Amino acid sequence: MQIELSEFYARLGAIALILILGFCLGKWKLISTGTNKELTNLLLTVFMPASLFVAFPATYDESMLNLFFAGLVAGIFIMLILIILSRILFNKWWFKGELRFESQFAFIFNNATFLGYPIVVNTFGSTGVVAYCGFIIAFNVALFSYGIWLFEHKLSLKLIKSVVTNPNILAVLFGMVLFLTGLRLPNFIMDSVGFVGGATTPLSIICIGFMLSHADFRTLARKWRLVIVALSQLILGPLITFGVLTALKFPVEVISVCTLIQALPTATSLGLFATKYGGNNIESSELVTISTALSVITMPIMIFLLLSF
Repeated sequence: MQIELSEFYARLGAIALILILGFCLGKWKLISTGTNKELTNLLLTVFMPASLFVAFPATYDESMLNLFFAGLVAGIFIMLILIILSRILFNKWWFKGELRFESQFAFIFNNATFLGYPIVVNTFGSTGVVAYCGFIIAFNVALFSYGIWLFEHKLSLKLIKSVVTNPNILAVLFGMVLFLTGLRLPNFIMDSVGFVGGATTPLSIICIGFMLSHADFRTLARKWRLVIVALSQLILGPLITFGVLTALKFPVEVISVCTLIQALPTATSLGLFATKYGGNNIESSELVTISTALSVITMPIMIFLLLSF
């Protein structure tokens, strides 16, 4: 699946305008920190699950089912490889406890939810979204299990429950059940869920723009350790994904979608996880900001090098 660069950059430009809107709303104090947190929670529990639920085709298509499972398997491979590599790169000898686990989290988990969905749906359409749905199951299982373990360092019933009851995973599974069985909910229900899911793209990008509006970029640029972690994630992630999935002969649609996702910046949930589970929440948030800012430069370059030919 070759990306038409002119169309990709045009869609990226549209996303950039919404990002600027979120930035301005933050600077003008039309959105508060509390409002942004509540909006983030709604996105993760309502809007994003709705968009994933309606992502599957209305009628059964074996090729789409194969694409879904290919995306799921690819996601499992990618998560395992990134977890292993993160433990090698950000080990206790190099980091000595300073942001070691936060750096591992940043390297493994990118913004596949907030930025991933809108970019995939705008770049690849329904075909790409089906592969994305498979990938996002592996991503969310890893995020709400290993991602939490990185901060708590223990396996608990609460951790297992957070995976089993995750709204995004449940939404994909329910959507797949309807897809496989041919069952169809009444049109007014599907339409209402679709309308709610349609808000995912603008709201998620506005939240990221708000986060950037509170960053002091002059101070962040001097934090070389955070810059190195961010660049490692932005460059090695897509290179490894493209190389591994190509070598394993995954469908080109899956390779394109997963490579694009891995070129995205670090997950905004890093700051939330660090705050909730006892990590360094200040520098974690700074790492997310640095990665997001640098991705404006690195993402188009990686896409050009890996997916445009």
